Amino acid sequence: MAVTETRINLFDLDEAGLREFFASIGEKPFRAQQILKWVYHQQVVSFDEMTNLSKPLRTRLEEVAQLALPEVISEQVSNDGTVKWLMGFGGNNAVETVFIPEPNRGTLCISSQVGCALNCSFCSTGAQGFNRNLTTAEIIGQVWLAAKALGHERNGRRRITNVVLMGMGEPLVNFDAVLPALSLMRADLGFGLAAKRVTVSTAGMVPGIDRLRDSIDVALAVSLHAPEDTLRETLVPLNRKYPIKELMAACQRYVADKHKRSITFEYTLIDGVNDHPEHARALVKLLRQVPSKLNLIPFNPFPGTAYRCSPKARIEKFQQIVMDGGLIATVRKTRGDDIDAACGQLAGKVVDRTRRSRTIRMNMISEPENRERLQ
Repeated sequence: MAVTETRINLFDLDEAGLREFFASIGEKPFRAQQILKWVYHQQVVSFDEMTNLSKPLRTRLEEVAQLALPEVISEQVSNDGTVKWLMGFGGNNAVETVFIPEPNRGTLCISSQVGCALNCSFCSTGAQGFNRNLTTAEIIGQVWLAAKALGHERNGRRRITNVVLMGMGEPLVNFDAVLPALSLMRADLGFGLAAKRVTVSTAGMVPGIDRLRDSIDVALAVSLHAPEDTLRETLVPLNRKYPIKELMAACQRYVADKHKRSITFEYTLIDGVNDHPEHARALVKLLRQVPSKLNLIPFNPFPGTAYRCSPKARIEKFQQIVMDGGLIATVRKTRGDDIDAACGQLAGKVVDRTRRSRTIRMNMISEPENRERLQ
């Protein structure tokens, strides 16, 4: 029998989806568990190697299904051990996936879209424009390939202990593809990560926060970057649709039935923009509304931006004001900046459908100090 042209990619399916798939081809639902164990525990992606499946079933799977992964285009290793992969998705599109090793954990930062449509003014990903959402297979494929490259276990310890959706894209815009990927990260038959080890970062998609709360137990991070609406609208245009009051209400709902759970608020410190003492004091007042942790992120410059990183002394003063206000506040250590893998630097390769990248490039060319950079 000829191979079906539109074979379903089993990386697109969590356990519930796999059970439905096997039922649709006349097989028992327990086959889903067998496939999950082979793919995520043994890292086998060849049906022929799945020896507890009958030969007729393996032949049938070859005809109607596939286990297709993103293409690893390149790998870079930073001086501090950070690893960055450029992963391709066809059509000359690619995203960057980053692994950050630390003494007691290893964090993998993955992407949910090719580019981002939200156009946050301080983010190099947004400056690249937007092409499309990633599929579930393309999202979970990043985790699978990173685990394979790193060795899922080393010296009896798992290399990847945490996964954060903080790479390219707004995860909650791509909710229907992100949710099965989260399920696979959490499931014992998948990557088996605890709820607090899987984090979804959002720029403030209020309906998506509520959907996430009702769908799966994972940690939530909110890209805040300003304590009041006027400034936040400049930095995060989404704030015009979902202002801070609505966002904070959604955050309160998210933690309402989660004991001892807090939300991480991300705040990029930009010189002269959002780093003054009055901003810190307003932030304390705002974040008292919900159990909070504050992650202060020194701005990482990228070509074409007019923003600069706040001076170290101002960052430390900002942190102290927030901590004196009773909040937990940490300054994110910049990792992987020598390979452009630091927060806000992920760019990948985007065939921009928004024409935003072209506009930014033209603006750069019009500035004499930037012309040589583009040649």
